[in-house]
Amino acid sequence: MNVIRRRAGVALGLAGLVVPLTVALGAAPAQAASCNLSTGPYQKQVEKFLGRTVDGRQSAADCRAIQSFQRTHGITPTVGYAGPLTWRTMNTMLAQRAAGSNPNKARACPTSRGRIACVDLTRQLSWIQDGARLKYGPVPVRTGKDGTETRTGSKKIYWRNINHWSTIYNVRMPYAQFFDGGQAFHSTTKSMWNPPGSGGCVNMRTADAKAYWNLLRNGDDVYVYGRKPGT
Repeated sequence: MNVIRRRAGVALGLAGLVVPLTVALGAAPAQAASCNLSTGPYQKQVEKFLGRTVDGRQSAADCRAIQSFQRTHGITPTVGYAGPLTWRTMNTMLAQRAAGSNPNKARACPTSRGRIACVDLTRQLSWIQDGARLKYGPVPVRTGKDGTETRTGSKKIYWRNINHWSTIYNVRMPYAQFFDGGQAFHSTTKSMWNPPGSGGCVNMRTADAKAYWNLLRNGDDVYVYGRKPGT
């Protein structure tokens, strides 16, 4: 039964990393910004990611597709321009997909401590290991922005609050598990690819934050490494 649950957890985590290569090309809402028809510096890369014809020339259809992607993930200005921030977001998604079912292939996260939650800032990924066994994930996360980066190094979960309220940011932090000062795993309603990032916490989707809550306990290890793109 434990094996079945473990495999189910891994499968759920991997399924969460599926990001569509195509974006609906429906008409933009009336309140949305108008499209920028200029060719961006990452035009070809963005066209390829979105499944568009890769010709390196911005078209009205390209612009609407890029704009839809930007709107979905809160990238501003939402004008359909293939600029650095849009491509950085897409490139992070590609790195997450490439992790597959072996996010710790490079063995950057220590696995000799028993149960441990790993956080890779570079790929914006997290997962839970139990020794060499992958227990859950990998799943996309949203970590600290430039100036309030998620701190790297070895940590331990020291306090948990399922319905935490942040008095600093005046926001709910469901399934909060603190591991370094005010920094914690917790759920958020924002896209995991929403720039610029959090105030230092490791934001997660609700299902993933709930799974972490059920799998982790006070005293469990957390290891944070890498560097978030753009910081």
